[in-house]
Amino acid sequence: MVQEIRLVPEDLIPRVVGRYSPVVVDRGEGIYVWDIDGNRWTDFTSGIAVTNTGHCHPRVVQAIQEQAGKIIHAQANIFAHEPMMRAAVELTSTLPANLNQVFFTNSGAEAIEGALKLAKIATGRPAVIAFRGAFHGRTHAAMTVTTSRAKVRGHYEPLLPSVYHAPYPYVFRSPYKGPPEDADLHYFAELKQLFDTTVMPDDVAAILMETVLGEGGYIVPPARWVQNVRRLCDEHGILLIMDEIQSGMGRTGKMWGFEHFGVTPDIMTVAKGIASGMPVSAVVSDRAIMDKWAPGSHGGTYGGNAVGTAAALATLQVIEDEGLVDNAARMGRILMDGLRDIQADHPVIGDVRGLGLMVATEFVTEDGGPNAAAAAKVIASCMEQRVLLLTCGTYDQAIRIIPPLTVNEAQIVEFLAVYRRAVAAI
Repeated sequence: MVQEIRLVPEDLIPRVVGRYSPVVVDRGEGIYVWDIDGNRWTDFTSGIAVTNTGHCHPRVVQAIQEQAGKIIHAQANIFAHEPMMRAAVELTSTLPANLNQVFFTNSGAEAIEGALKLAKIATGRPAVIAFRGAFHGRTHAAMTVTTSRAKVRGHYEPLLPSVYHAPYPYVFRSPYKGPPEDADLHYFAELKQLFDTTVMPDDVAAILMETVLGEGGYIVPPARWVQNVRRLCDEHGILLIMDEIQSGMGRTGKMWGFEHFGVTPDIMTVAKGIASGMPVSAVVSDRAIMDKWAPGSHGGTYGGNAVGTAAALATLQVIEDEGLVDNAARMGRILMDGLRDIQADHPVIGDVRGLGLMVATEFVTEDGGPNAAAAAKVIASCMEQRVLLLTCGTYDQAIRIIPPLTVNEAQIVEFLAVYRRAVAAI
């Protein structure tokens, strides 16, 4: 007799994989997942902003199945193959003309590592400037430029040298006096001060920024600040790397987050939503910059995987054909309006912010401080109603609301009713 194996998450999954829910999932469709007991859950996490086309979109599933029947692993140093090249064409067709060549890799952190290496090779400079509160990944260079919370980088020192941090414009908690609409100028002045106090501008290869701050709190920067950063890079021959890993692929109501600010990066990183859950990411730049990478100076065994890039191609086509970017913008407006109505009745919500379907509510104490306890209670209450959400922010004081871009108005309205009950309960 074959003994049945008990699958106990606590026994089999290392505790370093912190779990946000107790769900052992069986299947998914659209904005919903079903657990192994048949219970349906509303997934407003999207696998951390990954399943932009919804769980198991039929066209993505079909692309994966068909490609797996042809060839699974066609290593990019050995074979060129159609899925990788067509995905590159489809991806660059959504981008400005200077973002015209794609290096495919496996994860967001790997894309960040690649982008930093590319910037150093292209400029011949050693230093990088990043921003406080940013999250870029957990590999060694990626965690060096990450400061969303200490536990990501703590106890791993020494980290990479020649990485400097400036404050990201968190206007809701701006420490500067004067009109809030001018806070971005103070933040920009602190960035420029690095050149007076810490690093020479002609030593800086790149300024790396999340277009919208992700794990650090879903913070949207003022457009003027982003434009000033772009001008600063141009002035000193510094490459601007924009991390679109969480904000790209239609999440913000535009295909790419940087479109909201009237700038274009020199190098862009993309992952998460690019392949609807397959492990695909990319570094995108101008061929003139990419040509600075000599053959063999960067690479990877699985980058440009045939099945993964087939999923990426299908994902890009679904987003275009089904109007998911426009849907994200429309549904995002409904979501934000509903959340602000809840905020008006419940001042424990100090801020509602976001773009498109990249939205967060920040919870505050009576004196205005970060209120992680309130956020945790709302998360737990929503989970009791089988709605899955995630926190963000250095203190877990904010809740991010990131449904698949396929979400409809009825589903948004249903979610808002759940969220209102959860907030009222605290």
